[in-house]
Amino acid sequence: MIKIQNIYYMLAYAYQVLNEQGYKSIATEEFENTADLCSAILSRGLSTQIKRGLEKEYISKTEALSSLRGKIDISDSIKSQTLLRRQMICTYDEFSINSYMNRIIKTTVLLLLKSDISSKRKKELRKLLVYMSEVEVLDIRFINWNQQYNKSNQTYRMLISVCYLVIKGLLQTQSDGSTKLMDFFDEQCMCRLYEKFILEYYRKEHPEIKAAASQIPWQLDDDFKEMLPIMQTDIMLSHDGRTLIIDAKYYEHSLQQQYDSYSVHSGNLYQIFTYVKNKEVELKNQNHESVSGMLLYAKTDEAVYPDYEYKMSGNTIAVRTLDLDKDFKDIRKQLDGIAEKYILNN
Repeated sequence: MIKIQNIYYMLAYAYQVLNEQGYKSIATEEFENTADLCSAILSRGLSTQIKRGLEKEYISKTEALSSLRGKIDISDSIKSQTLLRRQMICTYDEFSINSYMNRIIKTTVLLLLKSDISSKRKKELRKLLVYMSEVEVLDIRFINWNQQYNKSNQTYRMLISVCYLVIKGLLQTQSDGSTKLMDFFDEQCMCRLYEKFILEYYRKEHPEIKAAASQIPWQLDDDFKEMLPIMQTDIMLSHDGRTLIIDAKYYEHSLQQQYDSYSVHSGNLYQIFTYVKNKEVELKNQNHESVSGMLLYAKTDEAVYPDYEYKMSGNTIAVRTLDLDKDFKDIRKQLDGIAEKYILNN
């Protein structure tokens, strides 16, 4: 289980903009569910964005006009007989707030209005929708989440990320192809947030440690590597010759079970072991002290959960759980303890 308030802290680390003054009061509010929390974040963020100015882009429009504008389509004008009405089909660009990212936000707000959020939050969102009357709604099944950010629209990054979590977390496809609202968030969304939170926590709270989501090259006896998968780590911590590779796992069941016997997910263990051994070989000619690995599971409400450390072929492989249902100061203590033991060695 996870406290709703802790989801805010996870989002705040994952998306640093939440630490700005306009959002800080959210940390002291009480929320009945995660949808309400995300509604509050979107409400504050959208309100701030409206004050700054909603993003605008040139939108191509084609319509019959009495006064000529842009490019005239004579062929279509003849076919549709607009000349009889003294009009011509024109194609022109209009500088409009109907940008793709604004469409994503409006689509998400309308979805949240159907979900279980407080009446106060619904009132806030409806007031903000007045400023987006020109913005069209997207089909949630085909939203393109791969948006390009620059200096002029950087403030949209967090808003679109929250929209992604909302839409992926609040919708579920039925067997007939329709969608329905479901409980927040699904496992996949929480897994992405969990990984990003841990990485950004170490970046912010332990600047003395190099924290990155690095790739590990395969250590091959020759140069042949066709069809080998990329070894992409979730979190790699490095400091003073020590390296810790963390695989963050957010599962409903953190252990696999056969009858009354529990064990670590075999695929997870094989993967982290492979990461560690290849990183060890990569660093063998460099001045390094140790390479360790860790499977860090989000603690579930199961009675049995992993908390072990293994010595494997000269390396330490730990299997731990992070309890997200505690006060955030306790979560901080757990993460700091990992850094101190495996990297800082205090």
